[in-house]
Amino acid sequence: MLNRSLTLAVGFVIGAGWSFTTTAQPGRQYINGRSAANPAAATQPPFSGAVLANGTLYVSGMLGTGDTAEVAATTVLTGIQNTLKAAGMTMDDLVSIQVFTPDVTNFDGFNRVYRTFFKQEYPARAFLGSGPLLNGARFEVMGTAVKR
Repeated sequence: MLNRSLTLAVGFVIGAGWSFTTTAQPGRQYINGRSAANPAAATQPPFSGAVLANGTLYVSGMLGTGDTAEVAATTVLTGIQNTLKAAGMTMDDLVSIQVFTPDVTNFDGFNRVYRTFFKQEYPARAFLGSGPLLNGARFEVMGTAVKR
């Protein structure tokens, strides 16, 4: 069976206001795509939420905000889950995740939530201390997925 790789670096989304739109170009599909040719692009962050190219999905970094590590982890992991769903995948298709946090004491709270999002083997993962994140986020997460 031929496996297709799918990279995920999830789109900059805060809260639960999800809106997934897709556009296509030959060989590419965009989820929440943005174009420099669009005049409205000047008021939006200069990146698309996700780009599927040659069987690989590239998704921009997604933020997790909330009063606790658990709430912020739920926010960001739900966003990843929704992005994967828009690409026809599940959390169990992830093979690698990178988690950035300005406070590594969030590790245990993140893990309590993280474990609940998987049914099969966990992906490889890095949990990295960072400087401050945009909008005071507790986490920024990106990763790589391969369709099972």
